[in-house]
Amino acid sequence: MLIAGPNLTVDRTSTLPELRPGDVLRLANVVVTAGGKGLNVARAARALGVQAALVAFLPGHMGRAVAALIAEEGVTLQGVPTSGELRSTSVILEHSGRATVLNEPGPTVSDERWVALEGVIDDALVDHRVLVCSGSLPPGAPADGYARLSARARDAGAIAVVDAGGPVLAAALTAHPDVVVPNLAEAEGVLFGRADEAVEASPDARERAMAAAHELVHRGARAAVVTAAAAGAAVAWNGEPVWIDAPRVRVENPIGAGDVLTSGLAAALERGASVAEAAREGVAAAAASVEAPRAGDLDRVRMRELLGRMAA
Repeated sequence: MLIAGPNLTVDRTSTLPELRPGDVLRLANVVVTAGGKGLNVARAARALGVQAALVAFLPGHMGRAVAALIAEEGVTLQGVPTSGELRSTSVILEHSGRATVLNEPGPTVSDERWVALEGVIDDALVDHRVLVCSGSLPPGAPADGYARLSARARDAGAIAVVDAGGPVLAAALTAHPDVVVPNLAEAEGVLFGRADEAVEASPDARERAMAAAHELVHRGARAAVVTAAAAGAAVAWNGEPVWIDAPRVRVENPIGAGDVLTSGLAAALERGASVAEAAREGVAAAAASVEAPRAGDLDRVRMRELLGRMAA
């Protein structure tokens, strides 16, 4: 599995009893790690025993430091140096289970640096059957960046999986990627112009996700998996959409669950599974991941246990 996750970050994950805007608050249990959606996909692939490589920009001194942290994790990284400094992300976990994420945009990349990243991906595609395009694009990157990468994957005979939202997802649809994996808010943002990024397992989540998955296929994706937090995911390809219920689990850290779902799905596609079966494995992997303290981590044995429960 090859992963284009261009916009890495430094994650600062902390906990407190309750987030109260306007107050002076003292955070606890602060953990600093390398982060980014693409890295979460790579971590999950490693936990699932899948060979994976991550391609990302490495801005400035912090970029080099994060590359060292990623190497210590055992994740294969092919970095593209660029100017500026790496962005940061603050993740605040409350005792209630609510999570707040503050994302910085990242430094601006030039056209020349983007073309360099495409060249690294072109070379690496020779050794991979699936390309996952994951997460936001840094400022300056072309809005059709994932569309361009999807076309490159198709030309190389690889499967293109896109996990993004907003204009990046809208542009990617024009390249007819094999699978798109937005959450419900991202899908509805592209389809209906809604701007809310919150993803909740609302009572109508199943109906809305099924409609969104169907429409994403109508607009260009060969298949679509629309996730709806703890409710599950809708899958659409040639026929009517199907629904996959997520198993009930104890939530420790929900951050990165969608990235793990994408990783589990891509890993299954790489070994030849159908989109429906790959989506089921992705949902099981995501459910296992929310029981882990760090984004992107999961227990493979627990994932298989949950998958068996879903099949029963």
